[in-house]
Amino acid sequence: MSFKICAVTLGCDKNRVDTEIMLGLLIDAGFQITGDEREAEVVLVNTCGFIDAAKEESVNTILELAALKEHRCKRLIVSGCLAQRYPEELRAEIPEIDALIGTGKVADIVDIVRRSVAGEAVFDTEGLGFLSDAALPRVRTTPIHTAYLKIAEGCNNRCGYCVIPSLRGPYRSRRPDSIVEEAVGLADSGVREICLVAQDSTRYGTDLQNGTTLGGLLSRLAEIDRLAWIRVLYCYPNGISNKLVETIRTHRRICRYLDIPMQHASDPVLRRMGRPTSEDDLRRLVSYLREHVDGLAIRSTFMLGFPGETEDDVDRLIEFLRESRLERAGFFVFSPQDGTRAAQMSGQVPERTKRQRLARVAAVQQDISLDRNRSLVGKQVMVMAEGESRVGHFGRTEADAPEIDGMVYFLTRKPLKPGELVEVRITGTKGAYGLKGKA
Repeated sequence: MSFKICAVTLGCDKNRVDTEIMLGLLIDAGFQITGDEREAEVVLVNTCGFIDAAKEESVNTILELAALKEHRCKRLIVSGCLAQRYPEELRAEIPEIDALIGTGKVADIVDIVRRSVAGEAVFDTEGLGFLSDAALPRVRTTPIHTAYLKIAEGCNNRCGYCVIPSLRGPYRSRRPDSIVEEAVGLADSGVREICLVAQDSTRYGTDLQNGTTLGGLLSRLAEIDRLAWIRVLYCYPNGISNKLVETIRTHRRICRYLDIPMQHASDPVLRRMGRPTSEDDLRRLVSYLREHVDGLAIRSTFMLGFPGETEDDVDRLIEFLRESRLERAGFFVFSPQDGTRAAQMSGQVPERTKRQRLARVAAVQQDISLDRNRSLVGKQVMVMAEGESRVGHFGRTEADAPEIDGMVYFLTRKPLKPGELVEVRITGTKGAYGLKGKA
């Protein structure tokens, strides 16, 4: 079979890894891959179904790709979280879908495509979430010097607003030997930065019941000489241990960066969310991290408009942000999801109020981020080169994760390859989140 296949990935970086594995399996089976959906005879869209905005994007993308069936495209395959969550609705509303598969079918993609191309209507959402310790082929869709590495699948945290456990299943850790083996292979292929991802990275190893921990995994990965940066994403605040902090402090290849989804900083809201931490817990955590890891950048995400949230709760969040001075923060509004406790709660906040609160809080964080960037002017920072534009080079610091954080735009006479580290003197800011400099 020499069909050309195009894959479109939506949602999180864990979804991206699943897509990359599917592409690798398809290439090994003899299919051709194209980045242009207009050239493809088979189009695969890996969807997200976490919040309303993600669901809307997924549905709109499916509809756009369905229109290609009037031209070259012969089969449209929909996978991922939205397919897992709403299989019957998607089949009924978008009849152009030829195959619909859930989150657990990544390893079966070759058989599914073959059956679909042969004319069979394939609809299979059995099994939740994909994780394999086997060495599977993978076609990376990130720049050559950076890659995501999935260390676990699923989630055991039953937050009142979240559907991920029902879409991805319970938490399962990947064997550390398998992770290290893949990391070595990525480094051999030219990857300089790996980003470890899971729904809850700090829970890594607890289900293996053999002493495996995230800190132990990081120590092994830090021995891979060809890697420059090892970045940990999505660390639940109640899972950050003293050992993990010490591991980050002592290994220079591990980025001084933690993405800690806190969701809010007002106790009444945190309790209704079902979060395991209090405002005092979060304050103590930030203080502890600042004290024990010099130069650590903390990123978090916060939800506005959870049922029952008051203006006093928003004020508490703003006070927390001003005191904690997080280097990075993102904000989104609550959207009720079918089957969650939060969808049935009283005190639903009007949409307009949610947006107003988000804008208010985001403006506070923007000022904090700008002030922090201004404090870097005149200092030397290490930057990983990303590319070159008409006016110079651009790259990221250790405090900037791929795709979500800021950039450094700098001038240099040196020829630089993507992934190369260069010392840059910061000369100014570029908006609230970017920096300017000279190497």
